[in-house]
Amino acid sequence: MCPNFGYTITGLDPDKTAVASGRDLRCSPKHAREVCGTINGMMIEKAKSFLERALTLKQPIPFRHRNKKVPHRKGLDQFKWYSGRYVTKTVKTVLKVLANAENNAEFKGLDLDRVRIVHAATYRGRKIKKFIPRAFGRSTPYNNLLTHIEIVLEEE
Repeated sequence: MCPNFGYTITGLDPDKTAVASGRDLRCSPKHAREVCGTINGMMIEKAKSFLERALTLKQPIPFRHRNKKVPHRKGLDQFKWYSGRYVTKTVKTVLKVLANAENNAEFKGLDLDRVRIVHAATYRGRKIKKFIPRAFGRSTPYNNLLTHIEIVLEEE
């Protein structure tokens, strides 16, 4: 049976939009928030080239939230920001969801040269609880947080 999940954005024109979502992805929700916040509003080709540069460690992702001990990086002048990181695992995951959204837009017949990301959001998924065995019969719990990512493209 298919899961019945919705999207956080409503009121979209189905003829001019294409949506894609990744559910229960194994990447950090905090890092995914920063990546999605950065590519939100970009044209799809610009976003793909930005994420490819971030994947090859040539472009840092600006960290605007939870950046207390995040170091300054050069290359963030275009975002008017100072602190950033290279989060390759999350960038790979977002790039897969973006490619899925682009394929959905192409299938719908949208012009890919005029397609813009109008909604890129992420939120926490479920928590996988695990335990590390320790000495003297004890164990230490640790959790693996999963992430939901959704991307909406719109033709201008």
